Amino acid sequence: MELQKIIIQGKLLYSNEKSFAQALKMYTHRIETYYKNDVIFEPEEIFNKENLTIEIPRLVSQFYEKKFKNTVALLSYCSQFAVSGFIDAWLVNEGNILIYNHLEPISEKVAVKQFIKGRDLATEEGKEQEAIDALDRAIEKYDNHAMAYERRGRVNFMLKKYHDSKRDYGKSIKIHSTNPFPYFGRAEVLMFEKDWEAAVEDFQQAIKLSVALQPIYWKARRLKALCHINLKQFEDAEFDLKLFTKRKFKETNPNYSWLATANYYYGEVLSELENYEDALIAFEKATESELKGVKKAVAIRKKAIVKQELGQNGYISDLKEAADLGDSVAERLLSEVS
Repeated sequence: MELQKIIIQGKLLYSNEKSFAQALKMYTHRIETYYKNDVIFEPEEIFNKENLTIEIPRLVSQFYEKKFKNTVALLSYCSQFAVSGFIDAWLVNEGNILIYNHLEPISEKVAVKQFIKGRDLATEEGKEQEAIDALDRAIEKYDNHAMAYERRGRVNFMLKKYHDSKRDYGKSIKIHSTNPFPYFGRAEVLMFEKDWEAAVEDFQQAIKLSVALQPIYWKARRLKALCHINLKQFEDAEFDLKLFTKRKFKETNPNYSWLATANYYYGEVLSELENYEDALIAFEKATESELKGVKKAVAIRKKAIVKQELGQNGYISDLKEAADLGDSVAERLLSEVS
């Protein structure tokens, strides 16, 4: 048996002193009777009586797998007394996730059931108002339901109710300030409002509060880079896009389908920085796959321009391809070359 890298972080919120006391009592009891103290946390390290919460700032350390599993099982049990929040726990070996656990309340409490209902409805097209109604009921039962505010913010964003969305994200952050998701959501609203600087700050918080094992970490890096581009902060954008484009995403990861588009923007940024050799590599990668939100003809034209800057052959054929795909700028450049 060898030591393994573990990461644990999160927060659980309890609606009253009775529920909190039950969780604390069972945690203490089970440590002694079931797990013989073979767990990572002592009760006083994570139970906050003043706030009625279990709080685990990010812990990155090494433990034996048994101790990790004991701790997760114990926290999972305690999560059922809670009304909101979550804890994430990873056991990792050389960057590969061996075990991942997402712990959250699943109980018959009205606030819990209505939140789960609203969250599920939010993923169904046309059920947005029903989702909001369920999330409203969760908040009515527990007005500190940070997750319900975050999810309602997401649905309001989908409905283009941007003021309401930003308000909900702000409430969620005020209650659960270490959750990356409402920062990410609010940053998306700020991007829509073209408040690039404020969006950068929120994306940076989302990055800081998540880990590189989570898709949201990389989503925030990619979108933060776009904000930097709009602010003409090309070196900052280069940093984020370099990290994103070098990452080996699995095809099941939602960031995988954005690699081509990220390479396109990486090429644009490198061109602005006059690093044409690397820009060409990025544009070549971008044009090999399907792009999202960017026309392939534009990417091919940008590749042609970089080739021309480098004095390489083939840029005229690239311009012709872009023009054939309907790019008017490529047509103009071709006429100038002629």
